[in-house]
Amino acid sequence: MHALVQTSANQRLPQRFIKVDHAGEHGAVCIYRAQAWVCRFTAPGLVPMLNAFRTHEEGHRALFGRYLAGHNVQRCRSYHLCGIGGFTLGIITGAFGRSAVAATTVAVERVVLRHLNEQLRQLASLDAEAHAAVAAIVLEETEHHDTATLDLQQGRFWPRLIMPVVSGATEAVIWLGLKL
Repeated sequence: MHALVQTSANQRLPQRFIKVDHAGEHGAVCIYRAQAWVCRFTAPGLVPMLNAFRTHEEGHRALFGRYLAGHNVQRCRSYHLCGIGGFTLGIITGAFGRSAVAATTVAVERVVLRHLNEQLRQLASLDAEAHAAVAAIVLEETEHHDTATLDLQQGRFWPRLIMPVVSGATEAVIWLGLKL
């Protein structure tokens, strides 16, 4: 009986990961959309990069959405929370300009990349399709992190304030999504 329960839980784990990843990508789309909108006034030079990052995140969201649809799995209950939270975070950090935007991207991507790498480790033996979906986005997520890291050098105040708050919030949203 215990082995049956364990197998069933292992079969659901990839779907839980992808549900949370899907919701997180929705949040990222909303962050970049809001930042690009506000940065038209506060940091116009960032808008093309933010739009490019948003396009990447839309592709990631679609990839995970296809996985969920192909397995007849509903999206995560935290999907709309991620969207609202992401949009709010994007508006606020976009208003504070370049270093706040960079700090937000680095903080979110650092947490996300840590979780994605752990997922890859676990998914390798559980679900090749889920593993491939997660692996497909790691390079672009790393690019977002590394590009934003370069802009952190320009600000001292916002990175110190924003990074721990955003990192903690991102961890909390991932934890909540995995529990729902």
